Amino acid sequence: MRKLPSVLARTLTSGTSASPGFPDISEVRSKLRDIVGASTNWRDHVQAMQERKALHTLLAKRQEDLPPRRMKDSYLEVILPLGSQPAIREKYLNVHNSVRFGRILEDLDSLGVLICYTHTKQEMQQRSPLSIVTALVDKINLCQKIIRPDCDIKFIGNVSWVGKTSMEVKMHMLQLHDGDYSPVLDATFVMVARDPENKRPAFVNPLIPESPEEEEIFKQGELNKLKRIEFSTASLLKMAPTAEERNIVHDIFLNTLDTRQEGEGTVSFQSRKLPPNSVWMEDAKLKGLEICHPEERNIFNRIFGGFLMRKAFELGWATACSYGGSRPFIVSVDDIMFQKPVEVGSLLLLSGQVCYTEKNYIQIRVHSEVYNANTKEHHTTNTFHFTFISENEVPQVVPKTYGGKYPIKSMLYLDGKRHFTAVMKEI
Repeated sequence: MRKLPSVLARTLTSGTSASPGFPDISEVRSKLRDIVGASTNWRDHVQAMQERKALHTLLAKRQEDLPPRRMKDSYLEVILPLGSQPAIREKYLNVHNSVRFGRILEDLDSLGVLICYTHTKQEMQQRSPLSIVTALVDKINLCQKIIRPDCDIKFIGNVSWVGKTSMEVKMHMLQLHDGDYSPVLDATFVMVARDPENKRPAFVNPLIPESPEEEEIFKQGELNKLKRIEFSTASLLKMAPTAEERNIVHDIFLNTLDTRQEGEGTVSFQSRKLPPNSVWMEDAKLKGLEICHPEERNIFNRIFGGFLMRKAFELGWATACSYGGSRPFIVSVDDIMFQKPVEVGSLLLLSGQVCYTEKNYIQIRVHSEVYNANTKEHHTTNTFHFTFISENEVPQVVPKTYGGKYPIKSMLYLDGKRHFTAVMKEI
């Protein structure tokens, strides 16, 4: 409770049943379609997008021209009535009789967008000229291993930080137990605003904190932005591993070197043996394919980001389950960057890889790319990072390749270790 902004904390004492006047989660997407004027009929989507072009004239030329907003102005509370409306449970149910976390990712994505449209709403405008899309899932941390399928869920959230064209959204999920709502997860998303055709950045309303508590929340948003820049700058795609990381990789190499051959001079870099209770990284992966049908489109007729997250999570869960040999539970989601939109009709290729393990923990990386059958080209759209905890201790995953330029498996191992370390500090 002390960690929540005051505008969010109030809802925890506002009652134990679905609050009248607040939408349930099924209404969120309908509201989003109304806000942008999206067609519910796929055949009409081209015309609907053409009509949005006329909204260009409603865009602000400067951020200073837009009225400032408060955190409570964007506050939303949404109910997922799993307990009070049993008919909807089937969609959310998994084989273990708990809630499918992939469905929760979809709901969080939709709610985050609606919160941002609430922040930028102009009273005189029937439709918003902004195209608001998810740029980044900064982090999702869970404090409950199991989400029950027979109890109502409450989502609460609001805009917590604003730049010129981007907004950070804090969301919390709670579930009804014995008459009280208990915290399940905290999520931080970053959304960006673009013009009606989703081609160029667009200004959003500034955010004015109203209390010392809200000042701290806003400052944390600034720090989160700096951390993301720092993490990106130090990426293994841009900079060499640190001295400590180089030693880690070299130690792994020495521990897997096959020295059974006689004489030191006959030992080869390619002569490797797997240590006890270990698995080579190349044997710890799964792949999947999705055809992106119109049913999975968002309000801008690209593939819904929540759908991409759900499919990536489910492959990541299957990878962790296959690797650990027992049921894994999601602990954290972090650093999901939406690099390129996925068009309807795309072939979506997903690759799940165990990157790092420690005791019961499994760090999974899911790489997403689209394949164009006409041009034969592949383009990366997303990289997902999931931290799972298994029921039993898992084998150590080991990169097999080694060399002066640190081949890809060693880099994936170090990147996985970085993400795992960051998650453990956070939780």
